[in-house]
Amino acid sequence: MTHSTHPHTRRSAGRGIAAGLLGFALLTAVGTAGPARAAETPQSPTPVPTLVYAASVGSDAADVYYPETGSRLPVVLLQQGANVDKSHYEGYARTVAAFGFVVVVPNHLRAVFGVPGLWASADQGLTAVAWSKAENARAGSPLAGRLDPASFALLGHSFGGAAGVATVQGQCAPPFCFGLPPGAVKPAELKAAAFFGTNNVPPGGGPVAPVNNTVPVALIQGSGDGIAAPAAAQATYEALRGTPKALVTVAGANHYGITGVQNPPGAVPDPSAQTTDQVEGIRTSARWSALFLKAALGDAFARSYVRHWGDPADPAVTVRQAY
Repeated sequence: MTHSTHPHTRRSAGRGIAAGLLGFALLTAVGTAGPARAAETPQSPTPVPTLVYAASVGSDAADVYYPETGSRLPVVLLQQGANVDKSHYEGYARTVAAFGFVVVVPNHLRAVFGVPGLWASADQGLTAVAWSKAENARAGSPLAGRLDPASFALLGHSFGGAAGVATVQGQCAPPFCFGLPPGAVKPAELKAAAFFGTNNVPPGGGPVAPVNNTVPVALIQGSGDGIAAPAAAQATYEALRGTPKALVTVAGANHYGITGVQNPPGAVPDPSAQTTDQVEGIRTSARWSALFLKAALGDAFARSYVRHWGDPADPAVTVRQAY
């Protein structure tokens, strides 16, 4: 595959670093052999053990995915696509959690212009950070004393990603937020974000306004997305003013490349058929999402992978980035 050039970077790193990081970064990569490979499904695409429990995050029912071991775990809020139930993100959330994150996936019920449904909002991060602080101190919590609430990040899909684009700018505007003053939606603890199938193109088209992101942002984009077009993601990437930033195009994935099934019930179906395997699409998207977040949080191996050699080592993606 031909890969894009990366502004402000070299195209290779030392073989020793590459060899060491390969085992870490490809925890969920293509090519797991034998019985373990046969057992992997869109709901459980990684052989790395992860756990889950049900929680209430504010007024939202949520699933919380986390690794079996580790302490000072960063907290990630995954904001759902429009009317996509939280259960459809199980495999993606488990895979991100396997990289050392606690992934919180709520069902955010609210009405938008009078229409009730599962609609993410730009102020959800505030509630998630407050929950993580309380959960870290709660006696009986599976995560008591294991969380790092000061290291908070966002993931988002489609409408949820667009709500996250508002959050990283500190914007409260319909339909993603109502009634809060400028800047109030962005938690001080927010360090980075990665969004799948997301763009900031106005309804009906037109130029993309500058996106004044105050934290690193990655756009993970399926090359076959028939709802959120790749060209729209490209325009949004160019509109991002803050760096680091990345546009990771996943070959053959469509709009539902990170959900457990294609065209989840209740969601707008993608007319474009996905041409990559669902498990591989989830693993690739989750790997790049997780490693981008880890790089932003200061992990040297993750930074090396994302900036220097992950793109040429991964035939499933093409990466453009700046930092």
